[in-house]
Amino acid sequence: MSDMPTPPGAQPPMETPGGDSGPLSPTWMMTDPAPPGWQPRQKIVAGILGILLNGLAIHTFYLGNTKKGIIQLLVAVFTCGLGGIWGLVEGILILTGNIKTDAYGVPLVE
Repeated sequence: MSDMPTPPGAQPPMETPGGDSGPLSPTWMMTDPAPPGWQPRQKIVAGILGILLNGLAIHTFYLGNTKKGIIQLLVAVFTCGLGGIWGLVEGILILTGNIKTDAYGVPLVE
């Protein structure tokens, strides 16, 4: 945490137990090891799933991130499909190499 004082009436920022690990840290998905027998996922498959089935978040489930997949699915449902743009953009990012790992930090294979 920073040593800056908290303004009057403001809540102090939340600290994650144990420092930089846990669901509130930016690398929380990378802290859990991949499940036993986890095979590396294919970049082409994940990208095409993201582009073609963007509103269903199949690519996110394929990469092992269930929470994010459920959130993407709910966003697409509540926005009458407009939230599917999220999956389309992620599919393009996967194919261009900007997203290089799955939910467990295992690199995607060609």
